[in-house]
Amino acid sequence: MTFEQWRQLPPGGAAAEVLRRADSRLGAAQRRAAIAVLADAGALEAAFAAAPPGPLRGVPYLAKDLFDAPGMPTFAGSSFLPEVRPVPQRPSAIIGALGAAGAVLAGKTHMFEFAWGLTGENAHYGDCERPGFPGRTSGGSSSGSAAAVAAGVVPLALGSDTGGSIRVPAAFCGLFGFRGVPRSPLIADAVPLAPSYDTAGWFTATARDMRVATAVLAGMRTSERAPRGCYLEMPGVDAEVAAACRRAAAAFTVPADAATGDELAHKFEPCAEVYGVLAGVEAWKYHKRWADRHRERYGPLVRDRIERARSISPAQVAAVESSQASLVLAWTRYFLSFDFLAMPSAPFAALAKADCTPANRLRMLSLTAPASLAGLPALAVPVPLASGLSAGLQVVFSDPQSPVVPWVLDRLA
Repeated sequence: MTFEQWRQLPPGGAAAEVLRRADSRLGAAQRRAAIAVLADAGALEAAFAAAPPGPLRGVPYLAKDLFDAPGMPTFAGSSFLPEVRPVPQRPSAIIGALGAAGAVLAGKTHMFEFAWGLTGENAHYGDCERPGFPGRTSGGSSSGSAAAVAAGVVPLALGSDTGGSIRVPAAFCGLFGFRGVPRSPLIADAVPLAPSYDTAGWFTATARDMRVATAVLAGMRTSERAPRGCYLEMPGVDAEVAAACRRAAAAFTVPADAATGDELAHKFEPCAEVYGVLAGVEAWKYHKRWADRHRERYGPLVRDRIERARSISPAQVAAVESSQASLVLAWTRYFLSFDFLAMPSAPFAALAKADCTPANRLRMLSLTAPASLAGLPALAVPVPLASGLSAGLQVVFSDPQSPVVPWVLDRLA
């Protein structure tokens, strides 16, 4: 159901439909792994009835559990965060913005623990699967949000993207996604991973709904001039995914010329390593206050990442800072001539559990980290594959209100 179809339901019908879909479209294990909490029928009906007039009035949504909602503890995929962080009394800014537009918060979704991963794994609540494909990950860290929209439980869900946590699950689950910019008010009051790179974002199933949601949350400018961009082939992408992304990009852009492609590919090459160091340092600053006291209450994947982040030296940071500066300069030069760059969001379709390896994490980061390190916004576009699985494009631009967003979405609607 689209935004408009949800808006036609009466409050009681909308509340019942959300709960029915959560029960019927997610198996018991999938629901435990995807949804942290759902509002009860009475409270949800009252919320629909009380929704103010606005462009999203009557549209239900779920929020990744690093955004605060009054009366709901925020776990951020962990086993202990509410014990060391007060239960929120005020909503996060992004939840307040959606409420003012008439959207109805139906609950919160599980995520990769502390947002520190690109798969749907979680040692505490279970691994989140891509709906319709048992054994395949939803991608992460915004795993529950992506799974809930892909399953049709709600038409809109909030996520975040530090190193790819909107773009990867959008690709794996066949969704549209939007990644904002660091330090925005929409992410500033969320549980952080690495504040210099954290961004707020959201998922929808259709281009039209993405256009509406992004106009509300980020704002949009239009232009009479068609935006200019190109498509960048990237190494390390599975052949089926590369061919599908190339065909999808051809609907709105052309391949990069050799000089542009070579320049960007060269600057992008070290990005996965650079991101690991710089984001790791920031994540350690947040976790060091309780990393030892609660060591055994972290899942093994995050515990290992904390230990590696703890050991990052000033010399390691200094060694990668020049690469980040060079990358930012390359993006700046690119945007003097172009309005956007399209490239694959993930090098493969949704992974099986056994394939959620460190090597494949680096392959994903090699595609997502170039935009993350430069603090750039991106539109995630789904790309269907012959297998029924999906891949994705990321359309990277320089301004979250860029005319690129409505221009691309209008061509895909």
